[in-house]
Amino acid sequence: MALIVQKFGGTSVGSIERIEQVAEKVKRFRERGDDIVVVVSAMSGETNRLIDLAKQVSDQPVPRELDVMVSTGEQVTIALLAMALIKRDVPAVSYTGSQVRILTDSAHTKARILQIDDQRLRADLKAGRVVVVAGFQGVDEQGNITTLGRGGSDTTGVALAAALKADECQIYTDVDGVYTTDPRVVSQARRLTKITFEEMLEMASLGSKVLQIRAVEFAGKYNVPLRVLHSFQEGPGTLITLDEEESMEQPIISGIAFNRDEAKLTIRGVPDTPGVAFKILGPISAANIEVDMIVQNVANDNTTDFTFTVHRNDYLGAQQVLERTAQEIGAREVSGDTKIAKVSIVGVGMRSHAGVASRMFEALAKESINIQMISTSEIKVSVVIEEKYLELAVRALHTAFELDTPAHQGE
Repeated sequence: MALIVQKFGGTSVGSIERIEQVAEKVKRFRERGDDIVVVVSAMSGETNRLIDLAKQVSDQPVPRELDVMVSTGEQVTIALLAMALIKRDVPAVSYTGSQVRILTDSAHTKARILQIDDQRLRADLKAGRVVVVAGFQGVDEQGNITTLGRGGSDTTGVALAAALKADECQIYTDVDGVYTTDPRVVSQARRLTKITFEEMLEMASLGSKVLQIRAVEFAGKYNVPLRVLHSFQEGPGTLITLDEEESMEQPIISGIAFNRDEAKLTIRGVPDTPGVAFKILGPISAANIEVDMIVQNVANDNTTDFTFTVHRNDYLGAQQVLERTAQEIGAREVSGDTKIAKVSIVGVGMRSHAGVASRMFEALAKESINIQMISTSEIKVSVVIEEKYLELAVRALHTAFELDTPAHQGE
């Protein structure tokens, strides 16, 4: 008998019919004798509908009130799924994040989980109930409802699996596993049987939308076996694990991630003095804006040009902060570009193979794609290019690293 945490995303619970299908799936696991905790998202489109309502009242809704509002989406789903299970003679009980007491910090709309009180859940499991928990939400020390940011239900699922020491955390979604890249962009993309936490972390952070990055971080930190599965098709999915042995026999590159939601800001003519990077990025960080890639060029006249990328949603906010900074430190000008994208190659095999970056640059050069920024780590190389070349770049790299062929499926 295993303890399994199952998470179903918005499309998996997008209608009453689909909620009934999820209930059938959960019932089958229950009949096998497994203890089940189910984490669900809001029905697809519901969170967007709630945010749109809020924006009809205010262009910039107060984050605390926005959390109160959007957290209701999951509350509807947990109750419906619990009802569907009970109808099938499967004892079930639903809980919001605050009822479980998923304790978070107070960073509204992007809170982080600090602690989970698992006593209530364990008591229910012991009594033979399926526990249905609202994903994406928690409560802070003051009792305020918080949400974990987009995709936060994945994080809820993994965090609960870690707290309960579950045998596996299964993430059910509208894809049947983790692919070498987005199959909508590259039709020859392949499903991976297995991928390491490290590779998945890079893929998630670089724009692969299959899993939220914090969910992968959590899973890696607490060694929670994570499996990505299709909600309504049978199959083994992709197992995300600590084990690197098999991956080392796989190709150098496991996958290609990309992100369209990028924007670039440049501040030119900055006096090149010690601490200049902090003067520029400190205020950006204070505005709760995450910076991704950074490039600094020092000119002959003792000034520096400083370029960095942010999420496109943060572009205007970052630009306003940077304009103020430019005035304060005597910089020449601020410019920006929202028509960029990031493409990354990822693989633990890079550690034991030289020349991976040059092979990437050669593939892009053959397609006359100009590279604007480069960032590397032990198992990834990322480049910023013009957005219009994104799909061409991904296809070219997928072929260049021989990910198109069935031999590299990892089967």
